[in-house]
Amino acid sequence: MAVNLRDVARRADVSVPTASRVLSGSTYPVAQDLRLRVIEAARDLDYVPNAQAQALLSGDPRTVGVLVGTVDDPYFSEIVNGVQDVATARHLLVTICNTDRDIDRELEYFRLLQAHRTGYVIIAGSGLVDEAYIAGMDARIRSFTASGGRAVAIGAPQVPVDRVVTDNAGGARALGRHLLDLGHRQIGVLVGVANVGSTIERLDGLRSVAEDAGGVLHLRRGEATRDAGYTGAGELLAAHPEITALVGTADQMAIGALSWLRDHGRRVPDEVSVAGFNDIAVSRDLQLTSVRLPLRQMGSAALTLALTPAPDQELIETALPTQLVVRATTAAPPAAT
Repeated sequence: MAVNLRDVARRADVSVPTASRVLSGSTYPVAQDLRLRVIEAARDLDYVPNAQAQALLSGDPRTVGVLVGTVDDPYFSEIVNGVQDVATARHLLVTICNTDRDIDRELEYFRLLQAHRTGYVIIAGSGLVDEAYIAGMDARIRSFTASGGRAVAIGAPQVPVDRVVTDNAGGARALGRHLLDLGHRQIGVLVGVANVGSTIERLDGLRSVAEDAGGVLHLRRGEATRDAGYTGAGELLAAHPEITALVGTADQMAIGALSWLRDHGRRVPDEVSVAGFNDIAVSRDLQLTSVRLPLRQMGSAALTLALTPAPDQELIETALPTQLVVRATTAAPPAAT
């Protein structure tokens, strides 16, 4: 039989209201000896309070929902780690919802989180440029906020909501200038999901500096995965043998390109340079040049922002920097050596 608050009060020889005040964290004064007896009794009986009931009584929800694109993507998993850092310190329960970037699934998960009285929702997979998504997410956020919830997005969503953003376009420009300064003018780009805001920003940043310097971008679109990068690298180089550098809009795609080049006897960076985005952990082991995003910090900043009171009028935007990390996979093209 489950232990209830009355059992704890009986064990500690105090009233039920006194036990409740101690275990709920109430500021109502309770004598220290009684407080210690209640805590010891709860520990001895392995009493687990009903967090949802406490939240309803105190108005302090203790649960966080995180909407991610794909939980096995290192980009999202590191963001979740950052959310968990703050949640652990604040004794919050985190629920992770894997949407597979399916619009209907993401909106349904959001609705379910609201139905379960989740206090905070982090929209980590935000930024889809899609009319149905924008309309649905805007309605969901308004409903969630009206019911007392707090939503924060990571990225640049198309709806009005507090957010944590990074300078994807600026990081792409830095990477583009790096490749152009090395002498690359024919650059293949392995482009991830086309209607994701961060992908659009990265491509725009690369394109702006390449065009100014007389460079040409050759695009191949696909999923932001290692396998898509592997296949895409082969297709790009077959169609455009003049390419001297390959860029993945996510590190996984660049890693796939590295594998294709290795399997086909192409030397990196002597024949083809390779670079990516996000600087996930394995990229450091592979010495991949990449644009570093502070992924873990993005997650912790998002939950920290969610835990602050919502402003009355203006939206809050926390901007975090990107950093180009140059490693061994980029060098001057053969013609420039």
